[in-house]
Amino acid sequence: MSFQEDGMGDYDGLVALVTGGASGIGAATVRLLTERGARVAVLDRHPGAAGGALSVACDVSDPRAVDDAVARVVGELGRLDVVVSNAGIGAQGDVADNDDDEWHRVLDVNVVGMARVVRAALPHLRLSPHASVVCTASVLAVVGVPQRALYAASKGAVLALALAMAADHVREGIRVNAVLPGTADTPWVGRLLDSASDPDIAREQLRARQPQGRLVSADEVAAAIAYLGSPLSGSTTGTALTVDGGLTGLRLPT
Repeated sequence: MSFQEDGMGDYDGLVALVTGGASGIGAATVRLLTERGARVAVLDRHPGAAGGALSVACDVSDPRAVDDAVARVVGELGRLDVVVSNAGIGAQGDVADNDDDEWHRVLDVNVVGMARVVRAALPHLRLSPHASVVCTASVLAVVGVPQRALYAASKGAVLALALAMAADHVREGIRVNAVLPGTADTPWVGRLLDSASDPDIAREQLRARQPQGRLVSADEVAAAIAYLGSPLSGSTTGTALTVDGGLTGLRLPT
């Protein structure tokens, strides 16, 4: 397989699976990987038409649904090379604000759901010469912000899981990396803002938290995911790539 120097076409001949691919960061990733030559499958609870990609209804909290969905992708597209494990749900509040059922629900989707998808994909990834897994975590895995205890705990676990999988499977030729977005302009953040007592003030507070002065776009996160998943990044594994407008690393004077 040959790749163009500018990276476009680097996914030619590869099959990619994107969970949570119907909206936000997932949908932007589906579009970009398709543009770069991949045949893409969208796994989502409500996948819709998926713009030419293979649409597969899948709830990552259901082990049988995950196994069946991965089998369908391989059955219809013939192989599996890249897994973008992006499906996730949000949560608000401090450590006391969510009951046990909500803790179990969020961790089941955000962490165990990711493990289910990769577990089902592993036998097929082992057959690929360009196997890659990219996990969507969050800068909240490494930065503490108020009112995100449960969500941050889940994304911290995602980062730890990605690093552990990278160590487990590097000798098999399977690369595993994580992307850590900052506050992204996605439908979930939009719903969060809409539920605030003053959405305009809430949006401005989120912008002000970003040193760059604006929210991260879904397309910017998708570009990072495409970089990590690409065969051109064949020596990149066990990496956490932040796309956060400087939130993690910069401290600007006020």
